[in-house]
Amino acid sequence: MKDNQFTVKDMQKDVDQYIGQFKEGYFKPLTMLARMTEELGELSREINHHYGEKPKKNTEDASTIEEELGDLLFVLICFANEQGISLEEAHHKVMNKFRTRDKDRWTKKEDK
Repeated sequence: MKDNQFTVKDMQKDVDQYIGQFKEGYFKPLTMLARMTEELGELSREINHHYGEKPKKNTEDASTIEEELGDLLFVLICFANEQGISLEEAHHKVMNKFRTRDKDRWTKKEDK
């Protein structure tokens, strides 16, 4: 992992090494799903503060969309690792699906 450039595989390995140092290991799937839901809620709240009509209270902690996306990504990687799923492979499969099944679904930009 050079210059802080991580592949998804590197990120999965990094998280696995971090979690591997604890006796508890990964949470069970339903617990991780609840954590993902919680983190998604926190991301939603942060987006609402930035783009919606509900500004933060003065007493609320400062947080960023980047930070909340990072939290969500961490839990997603934990879930994939616990399930033995390669997120790179999952990405390739979903992109193949979009490039084939949905190839004509959206209006493409004109080539210049």
